[in-house]
Amino acid sequence: MTEQSRTLPPEALDAWAATLRQRFDLADDDVPVAAVLDMTRDVANGVARPAAPLGAFVAGLAAGRAGGDATAVRDALEAVAALAAAWDRP
Repeated sequence: MTEQSRTLPPEALDAWAATLRQRFDLADDDVPVAAVLDMTRDVANGVARPAAPLGAFVAGLAAGRAGGDATAVRDALEAVAALAAAWDRP
């Protein structure tokens, strides 16, 4: 796999997000792409790259358990990012 094939142009990411929203009957506000990307960047840099998908999964799980609305999603993303910022590697 080449480096170029591992990246998406913004319009492809938008199309992927739209596909996910359509498949799972989600509103635009339900999928805050920029906030998710920011959180995964913070986890990748503050903890480790492989921790980013785990952080995203946990944020989604926590948001769902907190009601799943847009506020719960953003709160969960911010909480995971804050944990990554404070992470003291063992």
